[in-house]
Amino acid sequence: MSKTVVLTGATGFVGRRLCLALFRRGYHLRILCRSVEQARLVIPLPAEFVRWDAETEVDPAHLEGSVAILHLAGAPIAEGRWSERRKREILRSRTISTEHLVAAAARCQAPPKVFVGASAIGLYGDRGDEVLSEDAAVGGGFLADVCAQWEAAESRFPGRVVMLRTGVVLGHGGALAKMLPPFRLGGGGRLASGQQWMSWIHVDDLVNLYVFALERDDVQGPVNAVAPGTLTNRDFTRALSRAIGMPAVIPLPKFMLRLIFGEMSTVLLDSQRVNPVRALAAGFTFAHPDIASALAALVRPRGEAGAHVFDSYQWFPRSQAEVFEFFSRAENLESITPPWLNFRILKMDRPQLEEGTLIDYRLRIKGVPARWRTRISRWSPPEEFMDSQLKGPYDLWDHVHRFETVGGGTLMTDEVVYRVPLGPIGHIVNEVVIKGDVRTIFDYRTKRMAGEFSV
Repeated sequence: MSKTVVLTGATGFVGRRLCLALFRRGYHLRILCRSVEQARLVIPLPAEFVRWDAETEVDPAHLEGSVAILHLAGAPIAEGRWSERRKREILRSRTISTEHLVAAAARCQAPPKVFVGASAIGLYGDRGDEVLSEDAAVGGGFLADVCAQWEAAESRFPGRVVMLRTGVVLGHGGALAKMLPPFRLGGGGRLASGQQWMSWIHVDDLVNLYVFALERDDVQGPVNAVAPGTLTNRDFTRALSRAIGMPAVIPLPKFMLRLIFGEMSTVLLDSQRVNPVRALAAGFTFAHPDIASALAALVRPRGEAGAHVFDSYQWFPRSQAEVFEFFSRAENLESITPPWLNFRILKMDRPQLEEGTLIDYRLRIKGVPARWRTRISRWSPPEEFMDSQLKGPYDLWDHVHRFETVGGGTLMTDEVVYRVPLGPIGHIVNEVVIKGDVRTIFDYRTKRMAGEFSV
């Protein structure tokens, strides 16, 4: 049986992680996207990439023979004020795209059998302390209306349909990335009274719930994609403050939120006490059911206070031993590092990389010369190794390279845990400069490695 799945919204915060999870489980990915070139960079996996702008009809050939559609595409909701034009875009990007997918599926000779679509807990509106299961009535307001029309379009799919009503998604990126800077600078606090209920989910649990919905034939209809540990905004603020180790005593009053965000402030102010009744009843297990452990893992990676995380992945049509061997030759680092960094290895204390090897090199950061000393602090060929900064511009820089055999080739994943010096000033510098630079450096490496291994 075919294991091809069609995805939209694959380059987003959740979609990128979902693609990796599905690929690891043996699925073939067919990705509908606005820019094929950008999608290949964001999702460097052996997938099919098909250009589609969501406003146009879908060629049924793009769905033919697939087992499922996973539809995550939609204009961001919590970005900027809602003008009338912006509200039309939010609605159309969800309903029109869904209608095109459903219509194309109906014209297929061998149509997909399952449609797993995104939705949101905004469907419930502002409900105070009411406990909300999937059977709760639709609420009032713009978002509730959007979600109702969105789900109505999804429900017309001629097969099994699952709508994941998603809460606030927490992970390295997304909503948490927007919350962290003011909290790390000591400027965090509750929103308005803080009594509004906040339903959230860790991004890893959301990805797993998409896979669960895809593979479980007994799961259908609306499913609340939130953790069991719903809490108020006041309690969330306290939990985030404790996890970061900074006070959060500067509340944002309701009038200020409405002044800044206009109607969009309802995203922050509406109270939705949502229960994942159907997910739990179907046997889904949350890896992060409570907010304290979820936040600790996210804002204190490996127990390092004030640290940031960057992660990346790329697949190569080569053996695990061959890919590991390439990255274990220090001289190859120069060839895959952007030329503007002027990266040069100065010396190594032994001829090859192994646990304990010391490497000294120089580079230029924003034109400023810098020296760096790294130690290979973990060495487990051909599965992984880690290099750790001993001297350099960061307080902490641990880079783990992992290699695994998947899909007839090798999947390499990178995780960098780093901390910028100067405390609060360092967090500002990271947001303004470093975070983007790290992404650019890894994007360059992705392109170079694709050429190196002829991906």
